[in-house]
Amino acid sequence: MSFPNELKYSKDHEWVRVEGNKAVIGITSHAAEALGDVVFVELPEVDDSVTAGEAFGSVESVKAVSDVFSPVSGTVVAVNEALLDSPELINSDPYGEGWMIEVEMEDASQLEELLSASDYEAFLKEE
Repeated sequence: MSFPNELKYSKDHEWVRVEGNKAVIGITSHAAEALGDVVFVELPEVDDSVTAGEAFGSVESVKAVSDVFSPVSGTVVAVNEALLDSPELINSDPYGEGWMIEVEMEDASQLEELLSASDYEAFLKEE
C-alpha cells in the first residue's frame, strides 16, 4: 500500500488532493484493499452540498457496503461518472482514475484537521 505525500488523509480512510479552492476526494488504497472488489458506487449529484464528517455516498464490495465520508464541507462540482460503469477503478487506481468527487471548499482551514501521509500510516498501525 502506498500513500502519496501530496495528499491529505482522514481517519475515515478518505484522501484529499487540493487544487486551489477545490478538493478531489477518494478512498485510500488501505480502504479499497479492506473492502475487496468494489462492485457498485453511489455518489452525490453535481451541486449537492457535502459536510465534513458526514457521508456523501457509499461503496459496495463483495464483502460489505461502506459509507464514504467527506473530509471537507462544500459544493460538489464534479463527479467521477466513470465509476458508475467501472467501480473497480477504486481498487485498481484509488489515487488516480478511482477518484470520486470534486468539491469546492467552503472552509479550507478544515484541511488542517487532516493527516499527512506519514501520520495516516501511523494511524493505521494503531488501529
